[in-house]
Amino acid sequence: MIPLEHYLYIAAALFALGVFGVLTRRNAVSVLMSIELIFNSANINLVAFSRYVEGAVGGQVFALLVIVVAACEAAVALAIVMSLYRLLKEVNIDRASELRG
Repeated sequence: MIPLEHYLYIAAALFALGVFGVLTRRNAVSVLMSIELIFNSANINLVAFSRYVEGAVGGQVFALLVIVVAACEAAVALAIVMSLYRLLKEVNIDRASELRG
């Protein structure tokens, strides 16, 4: 059985990569992928803790909830990105402030 620390190290690395991507990228699609990395690191933590706690199924239920929220976030965000591209012919986040009325 793999120790819990290994799962936590992998989740921490994914979280750090996601935060780095959110803070440094200007492309909206890259930022969305970085947010998905952050969600996946949270899922790894939830499932790992539920595996190592006897009788706890809550982590897996919360992981499913996070997956549903991530799917909804991706659908809405991609619709916004498509609208941004249709209006500006690029998906640079810095130009998105020009859409204000």
